[in-house]
Amino acid sequence: MEENPLHPFELHNFIPIEVGGVDISINKAVLTMWIVVALVAVLMVMAGSARRLVPSKLQSLAEMLVEFIRGIILDTMGERGMKFFPLVATLFLFILFCNLIGLVPGSYTVTSQIIVTALFAFAVYGLSLVMGVALHGAKFLGILVPPGTPAWLVPLMIPIELISQLARPISLAVRLFANMTAGHVILGVLFGLTVSGGVLIGWLPFAFTIAMNGLELGIAFIQAYIFTVLTCVYLGDAFHLHGHDEQAH
Repeated sequence: MEENPLHPFELHNFIPIEVGGVDISINKAVLTMWIVVALVAVLMVMAGSARRLVPSKLQSLAEMLVEFIRGIILDTMGERGMKFFPLVATLFLFILFCNLIGLVPGSYTVTSQIIVTALFAFAVYGLSLVMGVALHGAKFLGILVPPGTPAWLVPLMIPIELISQLARPISLAVRLFANMTAGHVILGVLFGLTVSGGVLIGWLPFAFTIAMNGLELGIAFIQAYIFTVLTCVYLGDAFHLHGHDEQAH
């Protein structure tokens, strides 16, 4: 009997816990998230506490990450966006480390769970809406009417833009979830073919497995980057209102 390729994504509780009817049991996903938080915290604390005039490898890595994230924020939101640096940096590092740890045999890919990616996506998008209303008040509803839209097109554009806005967090969540899930399913299938193929033909899927692992390393970084960039874009839209501010000036 062949093993289900989705078997690695199944979660089984290690320590069942239920509080007020809410299941908060400890499972592999929870443990992995704790490990990710610990690794990121240790990395940044060690890099920050060992600052030297000639930086160590760890300090250089941390500085590159900080400059990389800073560049994303400045390119998408400008200087005003630097107030969100702690949020954006935490989001990028958490997703990146979750993606990378998921490549370790026997570990778990937290970002392959749609509930996790959806929580991040809707939280980020909700924050952009709250910030937009706080900064612009009722004028923020202007995001539903692109600049320069003729008056007779407004009734048509509002529902179109509303659907577009609602699709943002959904696409943000599904993109990360689908990419991480698909890659690991392919790796699982190739590994299964390697084991079942024997010595004579098993080397071919094994070679593809090695190549896919290299590809997945790149995808792990790219997906964290894309999620972070889109997060900054959505937050930046709350500042700029699709160019409304620029037209006003």
